[in-house]
Amino acid sequence: MHEPRTAEDLMRSRFAAFRDGDAAWLLRTWHPSTRPATMDLSDNPRWRGLQIVDVVGGGPDDHDGIVEFRATYLADGGGVGVLQERSRFMRENGRWFYVDGDVR
Repeated sequence: MHEPRTAEDLMRSRFAAFRDGDAAWLLRTWHPSTRPATMDLSDNPRWRGLQIVDVVGGGPDDHDGIVEFRATYLADGGGVGVLQERSRFMRENGRWFYVDGDVR
């Protein structure tokens, strides 16, 4: 994957990585201060769609940003589940990183 230019671009690439089971990209784009040592995506739901709800900062020249999103997934039993999170991002040495988020 290419280096995302904005926090929103990184959010979209991380959604794709969750959908595709790409733990390496998720760990690479997670800020070292909050990154887990490993990721087990074996119980990862089947992610369906991403909707960006709000973006604050996070542009190509910013140092931090917030992206709020809703992600839909197929729930057990065939229903659709929704995860809504307000995520914090920071840019260091020209690269965006996911820091953490508050689930709504």
